[in-house]
Formats: sequence, C-alpha cells, structure tokens
Amino acid sequence: MQAAKQKISDMASTAKEKIAICQAKTDEKAEKAVARSKEEKQIAKERKKAREAEAKMEKHIAMAAHAEEKLRSKQTHAHHLGRGLHAPPTAGTTVPLPYPPVAHHHHGNDVL
Repeated sequence: MQAAKQKISDMASTAKEKIAICQAKTDEKAEKAVARSKEEKQIAKERKKAREAEAKMEKHIAMAAHAEEKLRSKQTHAHHLGRGLHAPPTAGTTVPLPYPPVAHHHHGNDVL
C-alpha cells in the first residue's frame, strides 16, 4: 500500500515540476518580449534556468520525503506486529496453531 502511495506522490511531484518548468518558460518569453537589450534577454534566460533548477530540486526533496514516509510506515507497521517477539509454532505438532493467536468473535447470533 505504501509503495503505491509513494509512487502516486512521486508522480504528483513530477507533474508539479513540469508545471513549474512550463511556467518558467512562459515567464522567460514574457521577459524577453519586454527586454530591450541582449543583456536583459540573457538575464531572462538565466532566471528561467534558475526556476527550472529550483523546480527539480523541490521534486527531489519531495521524493525523498515520500521515501522516508514509506520507510517510517514500514518500520511502524513491523513494530506494531511485534515481529520477532512471537515464537514460531513448534515443529511436529499435529494440530496447526493460528499464528499469531486469533480471538474468536461472536456476533450475537448465539442461542442460549
């Protein structure tokens, strides 16, 4: 479940990155249209590169956070299951024992 959640979160981060890059390109075109000199056009180009790099950096930070969340969830889940705390069923038993022990629940349909 966490793997699917991480994959979807990563896909969302990638989509956000692509939107930010498209926005940077649009902003660059607008700045170049207003620019009057080669230097101003060069500045617009450099700003676009900086925005794209920032978008990529944010994507990688988000993906690292998603991986960390998956790992934390996996560790928490294993802790709640008590892995390593229960002894395995004894070899040679004739009746299979539920592992871990299961409580039987009654749903009020019992006749006394």
